[in-house]
Amino acid sequence: MTPERHVLVLPDRDAADEVAAELAERLGLPEEPRPVREALAGEDDAEDAQWLVVLDAPEGGTDEAAWRPESLAALAEAYDGWLEREAGP
Repeated sequence: MTPERHVLVLPDRDAADEVAAELAERLGLPEEPRPVREALAGEDDAEDAQWLVVLDAPEGGTDEAAWRPESLAALAEAYDGWLEREAGP
C-alpha cells in the first residue's frame, strides 16, 4: 500500500508557518513540517508564489481524526488555502 501525501496549499508564508505549527501540535509530529515555496505555473512574479505544507501519512494509515482529509482541508481553508492529495513517495 502506497502512503498518502497531503499537500496543504496556502497563500503566504505566514499562513504556511502557522499551519505547520498547528499540524505538529494536532498530529503529535516530532517536528514541524517545513513550508515550501512554489511558483504558479507561468508566473514570473514572486508575489504569485504559493506556499505548501507537505505531510506524508504514516505507513499503514491512521484512524486519527486529525489525519482525515476533511480535517486537513478544513485547516487549510481556515487560512484561505486548500488541500490536495496524491500518492506518497
